[in-house]
Amino acid sequence: MGSSKRWIKDPKAVKGYTILWGDHIGDDPIVTSTWTPPAGITKDSDSQTDDTTTIWLSGGTATAEYDIENVITTAGGLTEVCTITIAVEET
Repeated sequence: MGSSKRWIKDPKAVKGYTILWGDHIGDDPIVTSTWTPPAGITKDSDSQTDDTTTIWLSGGTATAEYDIENVITTAGGLTEVCTITIAVEET
């Protein structure tokens, strides 16, 4: 995928963010998904389906931005990477 997505999050919110991989992997299901959040924002949980990955985040410092990488591997051996940016703002 190699692209990035940007979302806004309140520092007090616990919120989920989902990447839709279907257009990039076709019918080749995701078998592993690894999220790498930096210090300062907390990964509460993550999940995956055959064509989506989701991370639930809490915390973060207002006015900060966090780049979080998601690396997936499919049953057919394809490896893809997407980085999401979470901009933390008081709402």
